[in-house]
Amino acid sequence: MSFLRINMTDKTVTVEGVPKEYADLGGRGLTSIMINNDVPPACDPLGPENRLIFAPGLLSGTSLINTSRLSIGAKSPLTGGIKESNVGGTVSADLARMGISAVIVDGKAPEGEYYILKINAQGEPELVDAQEFRGMRTYALVKKLMSIHGEKNSVTCIGPAGDLRMPIASIQTTDPDNRPCRAAGRGGMGAVMGSKGLKALVVNRQGDRVDTIADPEAFKEASKFYAGIMKDSPHTKGYTYLGTASMVSPINEAGAFPSYNATQGRFDKWEKVSGETLAKTIRERGGNPSHSGCAQCIINCSNEFVDKQGKFVTSGLEYETIWSMGGMTGVGDLDTIAKLDFLCDDIGLDTMSAGVAISVAMDAGHKEFGDGQAAIDMVEEIAKGTDFGKILGGGPVAVGEHFGHHRVPVVKGQSISAYDPRALHGMAVTYATSTMGADHTAGWVVGSNLAKFGGKLDPFSAKGQVEVSRNAQIQSAGYDTTGICTFANGGTRSPDGLKAFFKMIGAKIGRAFGQAEWDELCLRVIKAEREFNRKAGFTNKDDRLPRMFYEEPLPPHNKVVVISDEEMDTTFDF
Repeated sequence: MSFLRINMTDKTVTVEGVPKEYADLGGRGLTSIMINNDVPPACDPLGPENRLIFAPGLLSGTSLINTSRLSIGAKSPLTGGIKESNVGGTVSADLARMGISAVIVDGKAPEGEYYILKINAQGEPELVDAQEFRGMRTYALVKKLMSIHGEKNSVTCIGPAGDLRMPIASIQTTDPDNRPCRAAGRGGMGAVMGSKGLKALVVNRQGDRVDTIADPEAFKEASKFYAGIMKDSPHTKGYTYLGTASMVSPINEAGAFPSYNATQGRFDKWEKVSGETLAKTIRERGGNPSHSGCAQCIINCSNEFVDKQGKFVTSGLEYETIWSMGGMTGVGDLDTIAKLDFLCDDIGLDTMSAGVAISVAMDAGHKEFGDGQAAIDMVEEIAKGTDFGKILGGGPVAVGEHFGHHRVPVVKGQSISAYDPRALHGMAVTYATSTMGADHTAGWVVGSNLAKFGGKLDPFSAKGQVEVSRNAQIQSAGYDTTGICTFANGGTRSPDGLKAFFKMIGAKIGRAFGQAEWDELCLRVIKAEREFNRKAGFTNKDDRLPRMFYEEPLPPHNKVVVISDEEMDTTFDF
């Protein structure tokens, strides 16, 4: 395997072997440990000292199902701390099949210069002038790049929000149908990419230089066994049928669906935007409710939403976007939410941060809740870079400061996601203590909190919540290092599945790998992230929720977060 090092300052492009200290790492483990080692913690996130890393998972490019997750890491311009943003599509597998462990982007192009990084089938990189593409939206950009370089490429790119270095700018990457609808949304990685002077990566999809598996027969056997577990899982079948939107109904029923800028725990229009309604609408219009958004996926949790005339609108209309652009803004219309999803992908915006920024503006009286056209207009303002668009593109905190509004549901500058911590106390711990800011994927513990999912904890109590969040956050760091999808890691919940998973890692790296080695890997990643944040100036005071969650009871249960600061501080008391 190799590293591609790109210095945007002097335009040098080099290929080198993977240093020993990064061997047996991939994905988040590689990005976080390298950033902690090499990026000055006090640096300007949009300056030349920051580093942007694209890293396939350790198991990406192999025969194992659902391992096409790419980690994108840097110091975040949104949180000021370390960040790993995770995305699907095809690019992770494409890079891994070329024998590329990471694309490492350093420096900063001279002002006015813009480039594309092209990687051919042999894994050879080249910087190509991209001045003509500055400001172009992602769908038009991908179409143009495919016409120039051929359709057998994946494209990872930024839109106008990244060009303008907005702190909530995403990096978009193409799905198997060559649409830039998969988003590394969180933390403003698109702004970092734009600050480097890099518009896109164009990666050939026909590479065949994948890293040698030390024991291919053992890997094949374990991989086949693991795939069988996942294919037979009710969990898999549920996501195939309804996708992530299946969560709307149970979370709303639990009173944990933050709505109207997190002033309500249930959305009065939830039935109009539920997973069942979404799937029914898509089928009736001739769309595809079960679509593969990532390479080697057997779950097919994505979808293709079409309008009333059957014309494609967006792909991957997911639970978090239905929440942020629906429940939080009070918009109960799937067509409007789908258009907002498309706009965010096209402009290059995190749908969660953008939706919460809009909801804060509405809560402050700028526009009425439920005004879908106003939400669309606000997203367009971000693309245009108007004065107010720049405030919105700065995220919910910037919007709250602009209006002098107190209700801003963020941690470390990043918006919460679609689970209110007052009704799910395990998520209160994850939001508060995650190294990444409020982030559900950093430690999803909803299943432990709700009896509907087999949970044993009282969702309104502090008891046991620190422990389950701690464990989930540690495990997530490991899974993100391997490149396996969060929905496919469910196979490790059975003893035989976990054994097969460890067997695959051992077969890949060529040494014994079990629970002890797994625990060591997970902790190594978390400790590196926490060390970087401490050096960047973070203290335990940053591991706190906004006061609204402690002081404003959430209907219908009328509960607040009851976990004390002292308990929060024990989460990573190693």
